[in-house]
Amino acid sequence: MMEDQAYENECSGIREINAGLLELFETDLAAQGLSERTIRRHMSNADIYINDFLLHYDIHPMEDGVHMLNGYLGDFFIRKDLSSTPGTIRTAAASIKKFYQCMLEHGKIKKEDYDRLCWEIHDEMELWQEECAAFNACEGE
Repeated sequence: MMEDQAYENECSGIREINAGLLELFETDLAAQGLSERTIRRHMSNADIYINDFLLHYDIHPMEDGVHMLNGYLGDFFIRKDLSSTPGTIRTAAASIKKFYQCMLEHGKIKKEDYDRLCWEIHDEMELWQEECAAFNACEGE
């Protein structure tokens, strides 16, 4: 029981930090002149990634997320989001990339980590989309 409480306390602390990071992201998106709808979509995708996925199996702060995208878009997102499609994989990746670009611009992550994230999105996108299409085809049977 105590371990569960310690886990929840640690997650709560990270979610508090993440709330500030998401506010920073929202401010940057608004400054770019994006529509409210677009801002909400990017915010939602980033929030799910840093507050759900990164805290789902273990406790990972936002910084760890630059190295965990494959586990998210190649598996977790496909299986947990009932509306996932190859198109929503691309949209989620774009939002996460935008989020981490904001984190880079505000000195929250290193450039080499951001570059690796961008490379992974470019390199793995087709595979993630194929995985999603295959999963959806199996679910429809």
